[in-house]
Amino acid sequence: MSSSQDLPHRLRDALVAADFTYDAVADLLGPLAHDALARNETVPGLRRTRDGSTLSTLVRLFLLQVPVGLSAAEAALPGLVDDLCAEGLLEQSVGEVAARLDVRPYATDDEHLWVVSDLTPGLDGTAQRVGPDHVLGISPASTSLAQLTLRDPVERALDLGTGCGVQALHLARHAGSVVATDVNARALRLTRFNAALNDVEERVEVRDGSFFEPVRGERFDLIATNPPFVISPATGERLVYRDSGLPGDRVVEDIVRAAPGHLTPGGWCQVLANWVISRDQSWDERLAPWLSDDVDALVVQREVLDPAAYVELWLKDAGHHPSTGAVRLEDYHQRYDTWLSWFDEQAIEAVGFGWIHLHRRTGSETGGPARELLSWPYDVEQPIAPAVAAWGRAVHADAGPGARLTLRPDVRQETLGPVGAEDPETIVLRQQTGLRRARTADTVVAGLVGACDGDLEVGQILDALAEILDLDPAATREDYLPVVAELVREGFLVSEPVAEPVSGPVSG
Repeated sequence: MSSSQDLPHRLRDALVAADFTYDAVADLLGPLAHDALARNETVPGLRRTRDGSTLSTLVRLFLLQVPVGLSAAEAALPGLVDDLCAEGLLEQSVGEVAARLDVRPYATDDEHLWVVSDLTPGLDGTAQRVGPDHVLGISPASTSLAQLTLRDPVERALDLGTGCGVQALHLARHAGSVVATDVNARALRLTRFNAALNDVEERVEVRDGSFFEPVRGERFDLIATNPPFVISPATGERLVYRDSGLPGDRVVEDIVRAAPGHLTPGGWCQVLANWVISRDQSWDERLAPWLSDDVDALVVQREVLDPAAYVELWLKDAGHHPSTGAVRLEDYHQRYDTWLSWFDEQAIEAVGFGWIHLHRRTGSETGGPARELLSWPYDVEQPIAPAVAAWGRAVHADAGPGARLTLRPDVRQETLGPVGAEDPETIVLRQQTGLRRARTADTVVAGLVGACDGDLEVGQILDALAEILDLDPAATREDYLPVVAELVREGFLVSEPVAEPVSGPVSG
């Protein structure tokens, strides 16, 4: 894409005029066609877009990826067709116009965005290989990272490995300035276009280079990254387009080790990543040495795939499966076997997927760096970013005997036991929001959290419970103050009011 300074703004005006927004497109398609398109099937959408409206034309052109008549295209994009062809977004044939790039509406709870990327591969099962310079558009991974990323106002933010710039667009809404880096020249051009399309080009600076090289010596208040983290052998040939070229999970390790040196005091780095689970070492034991003493770290493993499932996932994603018609069966088998052989050689029994949150310490914290490496495959509330921020505050909050704590309002108590029994066999405390943690509680813990309304100190509550339950007060404090610290760190008890969740992405 060449530069044409006013074209993105003119395109934006046309998209707004046609109401080419996420909500309007969803309404036009209806649930059946909208869900089918999410599965890369277009027939239901084609049936819903026969009315000839400008919105239907744009949906057919950019989302369903079928040619439209020249007159319809000119009506939907007045005065833009020739310029968009010159820019590489469209192409003309006799009487028809087809998309060469995807233009997709995207939304948060309070704003409309548009994202230009490469066309969606494999619609309706068509054969399409994805090359190494493919620029991925809005994806479940990009949406997940957006929901993870803190949205507090910051001065400087970094989108590391920007792709088409989805994270940079989000960051530009609450950061004074954003640096977006990538090694893919096409990605950088698309990011510049998308920044202008969404009227944030003055706050987004695009830089060419690998990972932290373009920002050597610079620090940021917030770093967000969804790197090319596919775990594969360094064969010299990148097996799939999201292969970094580095062996195994080395790219994630390098980012995690280097990030603290690029964070301001109190700054955050948030990473969506894969990591190795080996036969002789657990996943958390592998990741723990990557973590600097300069940061508090929350690492959450969300999913685990076995090697075969992992290889199949990424070969299909990159269009290397024989069912696409784009590769020979022998080539597929060779790639598959090469990948599995390397897994065997490296004693890799599974691949973990999840989140890595690094919070740079300010120097005012007491005690050593906080560490929580949590396997959590359960349902969570989205956006999850407010829960991450709350964890960052809680790990160094006062949980001593003089603390005045409050039970988080969403916590519910469940009791289990025989019907009619005087006392329950089990008491469970369960969060309804955030990570939705749960933990069992004995009588003391249940009484403690029930009494935490901010009026009494923790020590006073424990002393009162000891008296009621005929326990030794000193022993009760000794046994339960560490439990109080866990309840604070896990978010059951808080020392500050609970903020309302910040809006996150809706979809794309």
